Amino acid sequence: MDEQPMSGERIEFGVLGPVTAWDGAGNAIALKGPLHRAVLARLLVARRRVVPVRDLVDDLWVAPPAGAVGAVRTFVAALRRALEPNRPRRTPATVLVTDGPGYALRTEPAAVDAWRFEQAVSAAATLPAAAAVSRLDAALGWWRGPAYADFADAPWARADRARLAELRLQAVERRAAARLDLGQAAAAVPDLDAHTTRHPWREEGWRLLALALYRSGRQGDALAVLRRARVLLVDQLGVDPGPALRRLEADILHQTDELETAAGRVWTQAASAYERLVAAGSRARLESTVGLLRDLAVTGGSGLAAAREQRTAAIEAAEQLGDPLLTARVIGAYDVPGLWPRSDDAVQAAAVVAAAERALAELPPTGHDATRARLLATIGLESRGTREPRPLRCARQAEAIARSLDDPALLAFALNATFMQSCRDTGTAPLRAATGSELIDIATRSGLVSFQVLGHLIRMQARSGLADFAAADQDAAAAEELAARHERPLVVVFTEWYRVLRLAVAETAPVAAVERAYRAAAVRLDDAGMPGLRDGLLPLALRCLLAWRGVPDHGADCGPYEPWARPDPANLGALRDPPAGLFTEALWCLVAQAALTAGDRATMARARAALAPAAQEWAGAGSGLLTTGPVADHLRQLDAALGDRKGGEAAP
Repeated sequence: MDEQPMSGERIEFGVLGPVTAWDGAGNAIALKGPLHRAVLARLLVARRRVVPVRDLVDDLWVAPPAGAVGAVRTFVAALRRALEPNRPRRTPATVLVTDGPGYALRTEPAAVDAWRFEQAVSAAATLPAAAAVSRLDAALGWWRGPAYADFADAPWARADRARLAELRLQAVERRAAARLDLGQAAAAVPDLDAHTTRHPWREEGWRLLALALYRSGRQGDALAVLRRARVLLVDQLGVDPGPALRRLEADILHQTDELETAAGRVWTQAASAYERLVAAGSRARLESTVGLLRDLAVTGGSGLAAAREQRTAAIEAAEQLGDPLLTARVIGAYDVPGLWPRSDDAVQAAAVVAAAERALAELPPTGHDATRARLLATIGLESRGTREPRPLRCARQAEAIARSLDDPALLAFALNATFMQSCRDTGTAPLRAATGSELIDIATRSGLVSFQVLGHLIRMQARSGLADFAAADQDAAAAEELAARHERPLVVVFTEWYRVLRLAVAETAPVAAVERAYRAAAVRLDDAGMPGLRDGLLPLALRCLLAWRGVPDHGADCGPYEPWARPDPANLGALRDPPAGLFTEALWCLVAQAALTAGDRATMARARAALAPAAQEWAGAGSGLLTTGPVADHLRQLDAALGDRKGGEAAP
């Protein structure tokens, strides 16, 4: 007899922590007292096999009381009611079933967190490193505490607890090994340090920590770790380190090539050959450098900052050679996708735009269309946060040329510039969503991973602005999956902030909880290398949250957004329009609120006119980061104050 649930929502069970069950909506199921939980846990330990009633009695009590068998049957009946509350009377149970002399829990393997964990760890062993890290990250996140935490002393749980604890430690070590294979040695060190501190007898943990330190350029620390492991093993256990630790120590002392990843060895050998065969100062080396800088930029953090700095130097070096075509190629080859419409370094961006304009002027009047389009796209992309007409014209010209040439990579770059210039106006979320969709289509067909990620992030933002959060969720998940597979660490900065926005728009989370989540997300920005995104973002997000929820403002200065976040009520008439970007609607809403409070009808009218094109959007949510709520709500308030019946009808 192997019954399965016939219908209804799937029930899930958790043993990676306190024993619990959840309904299909993720709500905890009330399981009554500890003995009810013990029966459920004992059946889960049996892994779908039948547990005789007599065994349940012996496991639940050291000295079974009179009527213990009847008590077990009462517990089972209560569990059945909790697990299948909608089961008609007198119909057989389909989850907790009676089978011969006892009971069995007939649930699918995917419905039990421990069983899913085992499958995930097993599957990760056959996956590429990036996919393995993603799978193990998710699996380790299912742990809520020690397995069967509320039955730590139960003999019947002991073997399963020990097996799961060992498997968890193996998962931690496999994840670390995969991160080392991906070249993420420095990032792996903190987790490995904590792992060896908590589990000092695991030699694999010590080996991975020492290897991570060595690959991070910390040879002395790596040797010190191996010697600390030796002291612990010899003094506490009376055993020498195993062959893996001894071999690693010898390899570090001799700095053998085997210590590098396979990719690292290839890189070292190729770089050495390049140094020998390509002359310093040659045009080929200069153009190759831009390709390296492009790859460096997508690593984020210090890599992005270094790429920006060296990009300027490469352009200057090209201009000094007096070859306009070379200069144009050096400028246009840096087609790093851009998502945020505020520059990280305005001075550097202006210098790049000026160099691109000079190169355009010096190009021959005919031919070189692709090169010309890349220069035009560069101008459109680097001229962020402006409403000047020239960058918009450049973006459109670049897109037209790319379409005429049927060049997917060039079109993706040009569409990035088009997106950047579409952030100058309010109410453009539908346009940006369409741009994101086209980018995804082009990039997927042509293998342009960076632009595929960009397309999903653009569409995630735009769909958020349109309050289509279910679809935005899909784009966020797709971007994260691509990022894990192709090492795009900056993606999680945007998707983590997006998930806080999702928490905020649900309106069920307390303001304090959303504020804590925003502060946690802001930590990722400290080392992301994107000051144009970071500066003023956290205080602005909190300012918008509090304004929307009607909570008194207590936030910090919003940096570049402060004039519109907290405008001077006495000087609203002199306030210039908010800067172009994805916060424009949110800033106009904050200005509108100040005008309503001050009774400034002229500023109310300005705000209403600016917000009207975005009447169907959520203010600021098109950034994927923050919101002041539906624009329509703000328009209704403005219309009521202005006495504008016609406007009220236009703002649903």
